Amino acid sequence: MNVPCYTGAMDLGVCQLRHFSISFLSSLLGTDNSSVRLDNSSSGASVVAIDNKIEQAMDLVKSHLMYAVREEVEVLKEQIKELIDRNSQLEQENNLLKNLASPEQLAQFQAQLQSGSPPASSQQPGTATQPAQPSSQSTGPSA
Repeated sequence: MNVPCYTGAMDLGVCQLRHFSISFLSSLLGTDNSSVRLDNSSSGASVVAIDNKIEQAMDLVKSHLMYAVREEVEVLKEQIKELIDRNSQLEQENNLLKNLASPEQLAQFQAQLQSGSPPASSQQPGTATQPAQPSSQSTGPSA
């Protein structure tokens, strides 16, 4: 098979691709290598047979890819649905906390957001920090 099967640069590429693809497609389709061997002296029937085998292989690859894509789309749709539900739940919790919070707590939270410091996690919801008040009782001697 040293006889070239091409007349131009494009034909050279097609010829090389066909020779490369014959053994690959034969193994992929489970056919005998001799049944799809390209013979330069043969008629166009072998070329048509090879083209049919290539088309079958491409259809097989296409169907596998489409199946994989459909499966991935279903997974992503489920994740989107879960994220929408979670977002809705968090919005409801946020609205509830806004309604239950006192104006002082909201102001303190806004100040923390603007300063960039994280909110105090040790503080219980519904309780505001009280500034230290001077004690009316004296612990030391008075004059």
